[in-house]
Amino acid sequence: MRPSLTGLTTGVVHAGTDFELQLDLENSVIVGRTAEGARLSESLIGQSSADFANLVADFLTSNGVDDDLVPAGKGHDRDEFAEYSAGHAQRIGRVLGAVNAAMTEFRSSIKEETSPIQVWPHHFDLSMLWLPGEKIEGQDPDNEEYSDKQMNFGFAFGDEGIPEPYFYVTAYPLPDGFPSLTLPAGTEWETEGFSGAVLPYKALTESSDPRSYLLDLWAGLLSAGRDQMRSLAH
Repeated sequence: MRPSLTGLTTGVVHAGTDFELQLDLENSVIVGRTAEGARLSESLIGQSSADFANLVADFLTSNGVDDDLVPAGKGHDRDEFAEYSAGHAQRIGRVLGAVNAAMTEFRSSIKEETSPIQVWPHHFDLSMLWLPGEKIEGQDPDNEEYSDKQMNFGFAFGDEGIPEPYFYVTAYPLPDGFPSLTLPAGTEWETEGFSGAVLPYKALTESSDPRSYLLDLWAGLLSAGRDQMRSLAH
């Protein structure tokens, strides 16, 4: 999924029947439409995660999307996360929008290849990859996930290792010099669970100029990546 004007969107998905889903976090509505003209518009308020999953699955499968492509909905009978908070949803949407705007500005300044900016479902983090265009020695060149040198610039709402919203920057493979880089006040090097630069969201909001701080942090780490990763053999 990718940020949209009021929340998140799948963009156009080609699955036999072309469709798009938008999670409107500002207005707490799920909106769907297909190329054939089917429409979905339902409030998120009062729905459990199971209700939501089945609602989306029913809309897709009843409009021609193969059941095998919608595994998370049909048969979903758990009642986890039964309470939906419209206020929290609005704050989440606005934070994602602000981070996406900064990341889009940063991405536009990069001359090398980058991935799209998107939300990953595992930890619901917003991120993009920088790809200098070099393969990692000894890795299968056809396996892009493990063979391409890359840096990941992202934002997460918290997880098992860091239970608060934070920004992160990681490099793969990790150059020996990265953990010793001088980082601005508020950003630290994380070694538990993963290796990368971590900036708590709270620390960023307490800085005098959050946007400039974030863009400068990303630019500095990207510069280090250009210096240290292109000649790195692994």
